[in-house]
Amino acid sequence: MATTTGYIWNTLYGWADTGSGGIFPPSVDALTQPIAHHVAHPDTKRRLHELISASGLIDSLRQLEPGPATREDILRVHDAAHYERILSESALPKGGDAGDGVSPFGNGGHHIALLAAGGAIEAVRAVADGTVRNAYALINPPGHHAERATGRGFCIFNNGAIAAAHALETLGLQRVAIVDWDVHHGNGAQDIFRESSKVLNISVHQDRCFPSDSGFRDERGSGDGFGYTLNVPLPPGGGSGAYEYAFDAVVLPALRAYRPELIIVASGFDASMMDPLARMMLRADGFRSLARKIMDVADEVADGKLVCLQEGGYSPYYVPFCGLAVVEELAGVSTGTADAFAPILGPMGGDALLAHEREAVDAAKELLADIT
Repeated sequence: MATTTGYIWNTLYGWADTGSGGIFPPSVDALTQPIAHHVAHPDTKRRLHELISASGLIDSLRQLEPGPATREDILRVHDAAHYERILSESALPKGGDAGDGVSPFGNGGHHIALLAAGGAIEAVRAVADGTVRNAYALINPPGHHAERATGRGFCIFNNGAIAAAHALETLGLQRVAIVDWDVHHGNGAQDIFRESSKVLNISVHQDRCFPSDSGFRDERGSGDGFGYTLNVPLPPGGGSGAYEYAFDAVVLPALRAYRPELIIVASGFDASMMDPLARMMLRADGFRSLARKIMDVADEVADGKLVCLQEGGYSPYYVPFCGLAVVEELAGVSTGTADAFAPILGPMGGDALLAHEREAVDAAKELLADIT
């Protein structure tokens, strides 16, 4: 049995062009000024890769080579019109937008988006066939907000959904679980797999952060998929106390009930204390703990088959330390690299489970009975 951790990074992931707006495109009329770095600038993920390299952790990982996803791969989860529009806008001199007006990509950007989806597929393939025991795909652009007919929230194609569909339709798996710990709701997989019982889609996120009109507990799927969409919206301000209780009370029991053959984690680091786009309180050690919990349940129900796919995270300072903690845990390796921000962040709170946080998680716990 493979004991190594696979790792995916490609230089082109650091070339994704998100433009010069902070979030909105710069506009003289709206007085939104241009700025050097879009909030989703790829340097944040490049810095994570460089910390993995500089710490020496890279030497303990098996580097996997991604290829671009094919049109067939994309059309398993996206409409043809969305795919063709992305290719058409990618040919424009300044590129285009994923679909919501705030998710720009540059000329030739479809090549990078297809390579990101291909990285997710390669990670799943390597874990499914036993080449590696688990994998971390540090891919960019992210994917979990992309819906069947459109991109959203800095996401062009839904990398996780594409990889899950590949596992089901090409690799012959029958049950895949997606666990989304990105601070924003995993609306894309919810939209794509709404009517399927072959994908258990669990999203633990800040309540009404983004998208503000989705991610509620009463969104549960439909038809054959009813009960296989599980949302755990947390009140703003939650840290490791809230997240660990949510995982212990809802996420892990759901995975034990469903018994997937593969677990895919939508691994965003925007629930960290230092993230500019959310208001949660996790530190690097909190993400490490969540990774350990998922690894343990993967060993229990899925023969250890676990793939983490990079999603959001917008603090160029802190994302590298959060990501390093998770990849170290996956690999079972300690590089001795300390969380440089722990002395500042440690006293800020978030470790205690508060009453209103427990109440929110307990309300989601009542939904577990419909998972079989």
